[in-house]
Amino acid sequence: MNGVVFFSGGKDGLYALHLAEKMGIEVPYLLALKTTIGLSPHWENFGALETLTKKMGRKMLTFDMARGSDALADFIGSLGIEYLISGDVLLDDHKVWVESLTEKAGIKALEPLWGRNTLELAEEMLEEGFEWVIIAVDKEKLSRDALTYTFSSEQDLKNFLKAYPGVDPVGEFGEFHTVVLASPLFEGRFNLDVKSVEESERYHWIRFGLVRA
Repeated sequence: MNGVVFFSGGKDGLYALHLAEKMGIEVPYLLALKTTIGLSPHWENFGALETLTKKMGRKMLTFDMARGSDALADFIGSLGIEYLISGDVLLDDHKVWVESLTEKAGIKALEPLWGRNTLELAEEMLEEGFEWVIIAVDKEKLSRDALTYTFSSEQDLKNFLKAYPGVDPVGEFGEFHTVVLASPLFEGRFNLDVKSVEESERYHWIRFGLVRA
C-alpha cells in the first residue's frame, strides 16, 4: 500500500502521514499546493517545506491550483499510488473535495484525523513527539502576539488555550497555521529563524527558515 499526502509543513498533514505509516501505508510523496484563493503563509515559506522534505527523505511534488481540480485529480491519478492522505478533522467541505478528487483519480481517500475531538488530538500529537509553532494567525480570530507560540508540551497547550479561550486547540477553523519543528518522522528538531513579520488581507504571518536545534 502506498500514498501521497497533502503537505504544507503543518502539524495536521504530517500527523496524518504518521498515522498512515503506522497503518502500513508507504508515503514517498508529499504534495504541496499553490493556492489561488489568496496568500498562503505555507507556500510563501517554500524553502522551509524543502528543508522538512529533505530531512524526512521524501520527494515533494507541487501543483498550481490555477490548473483546476480536475487537472489535480489527473495528476494524482498518474502517480501510481492507492491513497490520497489528508489531515482534515472537522471541515466537511474540504473532506468532500478530497473525496471527489480520489473518485476522479481512481484511488482511495484516507482521513485518519477525521471526526476527532480536537483537544484530545492535540494532546495525542504532543504525546507522540510532535512539536509545532504558529507561523500565521487569522487577524479576525487571533492576536498577532500568538505568532511564534510553540507547542512542545501539554502545558504549552493548556497555557495557549487559557490565553486564547474559544480558539480551537488545533486551529481547525483557520485561527492559526503551523509548521512542525520535531516529530517521529525525522531525527532531531528544528528552531524557527524568523526573517520578518508580514501582513496580508487575512493574516499576520512570518517569513522564516528552519535551522537545526
